[in-house]
Amino acid sequence: METNNSQTQMEQENSGDRNSGKGLALLIVTALFYLIYGNLPAQTPAANRPLVAVLNIDTKNIGLEPAQMGNLIRLELEKLDTFTVMDRYDILHMAEKNKLVLDNCYGKICLVEVGKVLKADKVISGSAERFGDMVVFTLRLVDVKAEVIEKTQVTEFLNLPNETQAMANIALRKLFNRPVNEQVEHEFVKPANFVDNTFKPEVERLRLDGPRWGATLFTGETARVISDEKNVGGFNASPVMFQFGYQFERQYLTTGNFQALFEFIPMVTGLEQGMFIPSFTFMNGLRSNKGGFEFAFGPTFSVVTTSEGFYENNVWHRKQEWNDSMFTAPAVFERRLDSRGTATFHPSFVFAVGKTMRFGNLNMPVNAYFVPGKDGARFGVSLGYNVRNRKR
Repeated sequence: METNNSQTQMEQENSGDRNSGKGLALLIVTALFYLIYGNLPAQTPAANRPLVAVLNIDTKNIGLEPAQMGNLIRLELEKLDTFTVMDRYDILHMAEKNKLVLDNCYGKICLVEVGKVLKADKVISGSAERFGDMVVFTLRLVDVKAEVIEKTQVTEFLNLPNETQAMANIALRKLFNRPVNEQVEHEFVKPANFVDNTFKPEVERLRLDGPRWGATLFTGETARVISDEKNVGGFNASPVMFQFGYQFERQYLTTGNFQALFEFIPMVTGLEQGMFIPSFTFMNGLRSNKGGFEFAFGPTFSVVTTSEGFYENNVWHRKQEWNDSMFTAPAVFERRLDSRGTATFHPSFVFAVGKTMRFGNLNMPVNAYFVPGKDGARFGVSLGYNVRNRKR
């Protein structure tokens, strides 16, 4: 009897321990459920959500039609998962059935009338316009039953064509007091904060890699030497020469509508006159992606034939003639262009301005440049082409 009583008592204690363990486990699960889901906002049952109709959004100079912008706002509104958003095809069907004109329906009276026909609780419309470097979103929420504009939200952004959807999302969230990513909003609003580099794909930039050809004009002493006969060190050529080459470029900074870039241009000059003058130019440029205007500057290196010599009675003599004791008067030796000389690496500095003209998908850059020099300046123009290539 005592043994049976002891066993019964032990079974009761074990059963109590198991019940306590189950209760503790249930308590932990309940606490975890509250921690995970207790702070989530309550979702309005679909059946009780207000029916919202999004109509056309008036657009000016932003690259989208009013119906397209309306569809974009409708898409972002559905992501909020707060309203029953009326399907655009249902709106078009009801408009056609009731002979409603939606193209210019942006005022309160029209929005209320359309909202009643659509049997919507709310109607959203507004505008998106570009003013200079800014884009202004104006969204209006109309209460159809009360026939009043319940709320108006005006939001200003930088003019960033590839970020229209993100701007629509921010403007819509502000209309309904939903949280917005402050960092993203800050970048879209402050010009100084939207700085991009070569490797960011979302910014458009104008690329002008391609062939170049044109003409250059030599002036001053250089032009005279080029025109002289070869027996006195000249080249018996015209100081106006044809040139051709190729431009390679690399962008390293974009801010707003401007980009900074490096340009490398190998070029050959004078082939049509029996001369071969190779040159290599490195430039740092600033270009407007919108207008196509550009300014650039940098060093240029050419290979020309020169010799060391002196002038006697305004006649050029090479140093060899001095060494042969043909002249007894002292002379100051200098180096200048000479067709009888040897190839020499000649550095200069170039300044250039340009404008890119667009014909459909064809880009045609036109540039003018200036190379100062102690023996005469050099002026030139160049043309080029490539198929439109905008990085995104």
